[in-house]
Amino acid sequence: MWQLILADLVGLWVVIDPIGTIPVFISVTKNLTAKQRRQTAFKAIAFAALILMFFLSVGQTLLEALDVQLVSFQITGGIILFLFALTMIFGESKPQQEEQMELEAGMDCAVFPLAMPSIASPGAMLAVVVLTDNTHYDLYSQVVTASAMLIVLLITLLLLLPKSCKPIF
Repeated sequence: MWQLILADLVGLWVVIDPIGTIPVFISVTKNLTAKQRRQTAFKAIAFAALILMFFLSVGQTLLEALDVQLVSFQITGGIILFLFALTMIFGESKPQQEEQMELEAGMDCAVFPLAMPSIASPGAMLAVVVLTDNTHYDLYSQVVTASAMLIVLLITLLLLLPKSCKPIF
């Protein structure tokens, strides 16, 4: 039992990558106040949890209904991660003034790029689908995977909260 929990925690920790999300969070929230950063962190985790819970519960059924092979999903996820990594390496080509205009116009960085594809990445979606495969795992194992996912998301939230804010507990 503990081996299953530990395996799920480690696997989801690697694909969700809470520590790797910190630079993305800092970059996209650099012009926000501490209160706005806190709200953005909560919103990003909430959206990521919803996306991952959706894939956890109906991902396999959806892939089967669309007749998508798991290998195809893995390849596509890898390509998306590669493209996202390229934008992180080379940065945005927009001037700072244009970025500020987008924020004022209502562009929400909590959903994109934080919740998806940074936290609820294609790799994370694939992991929850594979870890809850109905043909290999029973309901108990799937609940353990869901719990492990929520624990990793909670840790991610705690890492994203600005230091100047009071603890949530």
